[in-house]
Amino acid sequence: MTEPLWTPSAERIEASVLQRYRQALAEQGAGSFADYASLHRWSVTEPGAFWRSIWTYCDVRGARGARDVTEPPDAMPGTRFFPDAQLNFAENLIERGSDGDIAIIATGEGVEDRQLTRAQLRERVDAVAGWLLQQGVEPGDRVAAVMPNLPETMIAALASAKIGAVWSSCSPDFGMQGILDRFEQIRPTVLIGVDGYRYGGKVFDIRDKLEAVRAVLTTVKRVVMVSYLGEAAVPGWIAWSDVTSEGCEYLPLPFDHPLYILFSSGTTGQPKCIVHGAGGTLLQHLKEHQLHSDVAPGDRVLYFTTCGWMMWNWLVSALGSAATVVLYEGNPAYPSTDVLFDIAARYEVTLLGVSAGWINAARQAGSEPVKSHDLHALKSICSTGSPLSPEGFAYVYSAIKPDVQLASISGGTDIVSCFVLGNPTLPVYEGEIQCAGLGMDVDVADENGCSQPTGEKGELVCRAPFPSMPVAFWNDRDTARYRSAYFEHFPGIWHHGDFAEKTAHGGFIIHGRSDATLNPGGVRIGTAELYRVLDRMPELADAAAIGALVEGDVRIVLFVVLAPSADLDADLAQAIRRRLRSEASPRHVPKDIFQIPAIPKTRTGKTAELALRTWIEGGAIRNRNALVNAEVFDTKPPALSP
Repeated sequence: MTEPLWTPSAERIEASVLQRYRQALAEQGAGSFADYASLHRWSVTEPGAFWRSIWTYCDVRGARGARDVTEPPDAMPGTRFFPDAQLNFAENLIERGSDGDIAIIATGEGVEDRQLTRAQLRERVDAVAGWLLQQGVEPGDRVAAVMPNLPETMIAALASAKIGAVWSSCSPDFGMQGILDRFEQIRPTVLIGVDGYRYGGKVFDIRDKLEAVRAVLTTVKRVVMVSYLGEAAVPGWIAWSDVTSEGCEYLPLPFDHPLYILFSSGTTGQPKCIVHGAGGTLLQHLKEHQLHSDVAPGDRVLYFTTCGWMMWNWLVSALGSAATVVLYEGNPAYPSTDVLFDIAARYEVTLLGVSAGWINAARQAGSEPVKSHDLHALKSICSTGSPLSPEGFAYVYSAIKPDVQLASISGGTDIVSCFVLGNPTLPVYEGEIQCAGLGMDVDVADENGCSQPTGEKGELVCRAPFPSMPVAFWNDRDTARYRSAYFEHFPGIWHHGDFAEKTAHGGFIIHGRSDATLNPGGVRIGTAELYRVLDRMPELADAAAIGALVEGDVRIVLFVVLAPSADLDADLAQAIRRRLRSEASPRHVPKDIFQIPAIPKTRTGKTAELALRTWIEGGAIRNRNALVNAEVFDTKPPALSP
């Protein structure tokens, strides 16, 4: 059996939040669980008792009510958790720790570092919430933002939650149409924007773009501009410094009261507007931070993210575990990938979250923080956005820190949380996600919905309801779009759209998106299987694989971005095919290999395989604003070989 890359010490297991939670369950008579597998089994077979224990253990503020879960508990998507509860999401994040504790540390390209204490955060959220009330914002109204990852963004989101408004945001690098594709659907009352942002050493003034957006959003009554670059607000926009008022109380709200509207990537159609409830989001994030990521009071959590990615919402919730949130705004690889290690060392970060692509970039750049940085405080590294390759796992332990929990995590915008993720009490094996989340009845299914045995690939599903399922899709009154998105494939079972397998260690491997799965000769192959091989070739800077339909069969087509010194000649093409044949299988060998200048990706870093397939097959690319490197599609697609 494969040896683990890391095994937690007995002392670390005993000190973990997860172990203390298990001990608390035993003391309360809820059960004595010898291992994680038995604890997980209880969490999915007794959902009411489990989620009630999370409410209690994580000290949720609010009235829980008499009922834990509506009957029958296995009905999806109709199940409701804590239908009688009243709580306020913002209160559960802000009212933690002591007034002098640091709540937020913010840094970024070309700016001085800032810090806010818990008292300062509370005071500012109170002032903005009061101002929103003065403008006539009511529970259920939408507050939309085009903002970088700044303290002001968090303050505005928490102020909205305090009064029951629904928060929605995207990052300032979105094009005008990309912003409108999202916000026109949800008809916001207030729009908050920024004068501009810095990225990769460049300055981008977006005031004209935001004014054009404001002109189209006819439901907006107030517009607010944050001066991040030091520029003056556009006439008619209210300066952020003037957004202040007397405070207000936290408004108690139902468990499923809308908190966030998040958006699908929109690469195959108009973005879906996914509505998430306050209570489900809170419970899931508290569980994931504390039990799976070992976040404790006083810890410092840095997750590189933009405000258009659900990991930003996940990061904000770390406040609810009495941790300090560390924000970085800018390019995480400028002037080098060491920038995040610099911050982690300077502020003694305990959890560092990045994308799998960033880890690969750091590896290719030869960064070795184990030699150059003091990361003694770092307990956990999280990776998401796409599957982390075995080489990425090995790099973390050889070049970043040998004694760290590497948690590859996977879930998504659809659930604003994770299905499979880390566990501070279990070993880490190369290429594997450690476990299914507590309370998440995750499985891998065949095409008939039956459970696949260990090592067999299939569809990632969840067989039982959980609190962070979307409350609804916006403007989907008959729930037809919602049901079609998740329950059409397997009635009554959540179908997530990932191609996965269970491992002998109780973990999972994600092989890519199901809708991008390759199917040559009727054999299903995950794109991540190719990428794991290609990542080891120094001649390749990036790659993307698609399955093109040619004469009734699926042909693997490979797009590559070359390293500066490489040429896609016959020798390199042969080397690529030889590596894939020997390290994967003959079915993984591409018929065509094409060089392109950059790989189109979603703004969360996922390879846009479906868009590449549409392009090579001669179709039109929809919603290009949802992609980076979309200029590739301005050229004529290469011709497939006969």
